[in-house]
Amino acid sequence: MSVAPDEIAGWTLAGVAHAIATRRVSSREAVQACLQRIDRWQPHINSFVTVLAESALAAADRADTVVASGRALGSLHGVPLAHKDMYFRRGRVSTMGSKAAPPAATTTATLLERLDHAGAIELGTLNMCEFALGPTGHNEYLGHCRNPWNPLHVSCGSSSGSGATVAARLAYGSLGSDTGGSVRLPASVSAVLGLKPTYGLLSGFGMMPLSYSADTPGVFARTALDLALLLKAVAGHDARDSRTSHRAVPNYPAALAADARGMRVGVPQAFFLEQVTPDVARAVEASLRVLAGLGAEIVPVPVPSSEHLTELSRVLVYAEATAIHGARLRERAADYSPQVRVRAASGLGIPAPVYAQALQQRPGLVRQFVETVFAHCDVLHLPTLGIPAPTIAETDVGGAAVMWDKIAVMVRCTAPFNYLGLPALAVPCGFTDNGLPTSFQLAARPFAEATLLRVAHAYEQATDWTRRSPTLVSQRTHGLTR
Repeated sequence: MSVAPDEIAGWTLAGVAHAIATRRVSSREAVQACLQRIDRWQPHINSFVTVLAESALAAADRADTVVASGRALGSLHGVPLAHKDMYFRRGRVSTMGSKAAPPAATTTATLLERLDHAGAIELGTLNMCEFALGPTGHNEYLGHCRNPWNPLHVSCGSSSGSGATVAARLAYGSLGSDTGGSVRLPASVSAVLGLKPTYGLLSGFGMMPLSYSADTPGVFARTALDLALLLKAVAGHDARDSRTSHRAVPNYPAALAADARGMRVGVPQAFFLEQVTPDVARAVEASLRVLAGLGAEIVPVPVPSSEHLTELSRVLVYAEATAIHGARLRERAADYSPQVRVRAASGLGIPAPVYAQALQQRPGLVRQFVETVFAHCDVLHLPTLGIPAPTIAETDVGGAAVMWDKIAVMVRCTAPFNYLGLPALAVPCGFTDNGLPTSFQLAARPFAEATLLRVAHAYEQATDWTRRSPTLVSQRTHGLTR
């Protein structure tokens, strides 16, 4: 009995992987289902840069041949994915969201190689903020990626296309990157899960750099199990990236067998719950009640002063971004949009001693935060984005001074964990008064991703937020013009 394409596209990553392995559907059918939805959704949300339809279908046919032969299959065999357009593949140009992109790559990113090894199929490359410098999703060169729940609103960034694509059921998962919140913010406003792992868990080789001290590859998926499968496929030491840990990779899917009983869920008593709108606060507080009902212990937790962590994160990111972009800015400044040009050059105003202090203070501040917070809890529970997803128009501020205020509001709850290098996960938990998704964020000790996924999985089993998906509406309905 045939399965309708939209039904196939609506399955989870784990579900479609099992269906392909058991020959309920073919990999070709899964790829075709995604391509049909891309055809319908792309004009409305602009989440793709390039759709690799021909190569994806050819790869699907090869995957189906392997299934028919009875040979062993990778964990993601035949599953269609799509990734932020900053992961290099040999012979292909990655736009990195910019007119000033470099020529075709001479190497392939480690994470893409690992996904290839697991049998995944690449559907295409995804929209992003120019050079990953922006939390809103704006892109003057590629066109803004729009929120699939309401295209008048931002998809957040910088991994804008990843969140929108997974939410709209155009692919089953995605790689993004997170330097100040760029995975968790798009996940939050799209109603999918987005994980920023511990700094050093995933290799950054072959990924566009923005800040060597803060860049963290991240993953998007629709469920905690899907995230666990993706993470297991890509995690681990890489000799080509000295930042990666030598720790053994846990069996993340197996960790989901445990429930939330006995887990200590910490609620911060300062900073992170400030400047949160009432509708976001209601959704976040409701998620705590669900976790308590599942047997988790909700505990108030003291947190070290965190305002300075956001500022220290800013120092690292912009000093290093300016160093990376210096030559390109001198040679091709006109190819940068005004907002990104200002941000990419802002490191010129950061004195070298200030940058050095931000680096030198980090180990001690990480130790202080971990010892203070996680002596009381297993996971810290807080908002991801403290405001409802704003509109594209109200955040389209170019390089004006108000830009910094808007950025600060958006990354207030996410950037501290980039500076600290701690794992953090955005989990859908409802909708704000403007009808758009919101989420809570979980943070944990270094390399405690399995704990984050365990709590998220227990929560999603008790709620239906991850099973909700946006409905395609015409741009005319929202008053958009092309």
